[in-house]
Formats: sequence, C-alpha cells, structure tokens
Amino acid sequence: MTTTQSSKTFSLVKYDTPILVSKAFGKSKAGANSNASSAATSASSNRSKDATSTMRTEDYLNSILPPREYQDGGQLWVQYVSPTPATRIDVINLQDELDKKLQERQARETGICPIREELYSQAFDELIRQVTINCAERGFLLVRVRDEIKMTIQAYQTLYESSVAYGMRKALQAEQRKSEMLIKINQLNDNCDELEQEVDDLKRRIQQLLKQEKKEKELGEKRHQDDMKSINDDNQLLKNQLKAMLTNVTH
Repeated sequence: MTTTQSSKTFSLVKYDTPILVSKAFGKSKAGANSNASSAATSASSNRSKDATSTMRTEDYLNSILPPREYQDGGQLWVQYVSPTPATRIDVINLQDELDKKLQERQARETGICPIREELYSQAFDELIRQVTINCAERGFLLVRVRDEIKMTIQAYQTLYESSVAYGMRKALQAEQRKSEMLIKINQLNDNCDELEQEVDDLKRRIQQLLKQEKKEKELGEKRHQDDMKSINDDNQLLKNQLKAMLTNVTH
C-alpha cells in the first residue's frame, strides 16, 4: 500500500532515491497504484542481483513502512524506504534533525501538540526502519508497540472528545439551570419586597391605631374628669343648699 501526496514532503524517515512511475499527470488512483506496482516489480528485478536476505529485508521494510508517491512537474514518482543500515552518525543526525524541526515548526514542549506528535512518530518510524534492517523480528515487535501506542492515544482522544462533549452538555444544563434559578430568585425577591411592603403597611396601621386609641383614651379620661367635676360641683352645691336649709330650720 502506497501513500499518495501532491508534492514531496519532508520526513524524518530515510527514503531511497525517487523512481519515476508515470509522466501522465492526474491519473486515477488505481492507475497510479498499478504503475507503482510495475515500478516495484522493475525495482525488485533490479535488486534481484542482491542477496535473498537483502530482498527479504526490503520486503519487510515495505510492509512496515509503505512507499510513498508524489507528483512533481506533472510526473508521478514513487519513493521506497531506504534499506541502508544506519550508523551511529545517522542516529545522532536523526536526533539533531528532530530537535531542529521541533524548533522550526514551533512545537509545544508540553501538552497536546499535533506537530510534536507527527515529528516524534516519524522519528520512531525511522528507528523502526533502522532496527528492522538488523533484525526483522525486533522491527515487527516495535511496529506492534507503535500501533498499540497509536491505538491507546486514539482511545484517549476519543475519551477526551467524549468528556469535552459531556462537559459542554453539563455546562449548558448548568447555564439553563442557572437562568431558571435566577428567575426564581428574582421572583422570591419580588415576593420579599411585597411582603416587606405589607409589613410596613401593617406597622403604619398599628401606629395609627395606637395613636387613635391613645387619643380616644385621653378624650375619654378628659370627659370622665369633666363629668366627675360636674358631679362634684353639683354635690357641693346640694350640700351647701342642705346646710343652709338645716341652718334656717334650727333658727
């Protein structure tokens, strides 16, 4: 299986010299794949002079890291992974190139970063290529580890997206509930204002009733005192008249 691109792109994985597949631009993918297969056949025939173990290693590499296709100048090119063993210098250069690309593309040092993930994935594929050339079984085991890591990351991404969606739903529900609670609070505040107004009215009525009762009580006491004074005056007058009458009778 090959990967088709519109133009040649940078990769930390080491590839062989590109092979011209077709000069026709814009062929269908099926045609491109058939041309790639024919190119692979011709390339395999050219490499048939090498040892069988080398061919087997190249087949392993092509199955682990499929060749890539790209279009350049109206021509279709295919590029296979390099079967050349890596040296210590190659590993050091890979590390330097990785650090350089991380800085050039301004990858984040921490957190989720697609750029950093892509570059480290390419670096890991290059390490798999280097290991597979020396030991195919170890390379296939690393591929299993790589695929497991990718599957785990994909599961975490799915879980993250689900948690984000869940959080958004909860946030919307909380916002809706907040609006309902605000409406209810406003209603309760209005009720409190009405009750406070009613309490104030009742207090004013009580004050008015107390004043009226006090006034009526004062008027009643005054009338009572006036009545008592009038009665006392009448009694005193009658006493005086009675004394006068008794005095006249005795004389």
